[in-house]
Amino acid sequence: MNGQDARAAVHRAINQVAPDVGPEDLEEAGARLRQDLELDSLDFLRLVETIDTSTGVNIPERDYPQVSTVGGLIDYVTAHG
Repeated sequence: MNGQDARAAVHRAINQVAPDVGPEDLEEAGARLRQDLELDSLDFLRLVETIDTSTGVNIPERDYPQVSTVGGLIDYVTAHG
């Protein structure tokens, strides 16, 4: 999966899990999912599940630190998709 496709998939997944997150928040690659976008633990797990369902990229728990930001999640999906 290329970076543009991964970015679109991540943005769709975040909008699905947290529809109140604005598009400007998603453009900040360093935006932290839990702190800056205010996703709670269940939202984060739903996001991981949504990414898996929509892209086929499984994110094991040991890799959660790598996907703690919008940019990190996009990079992860790009590398593993």
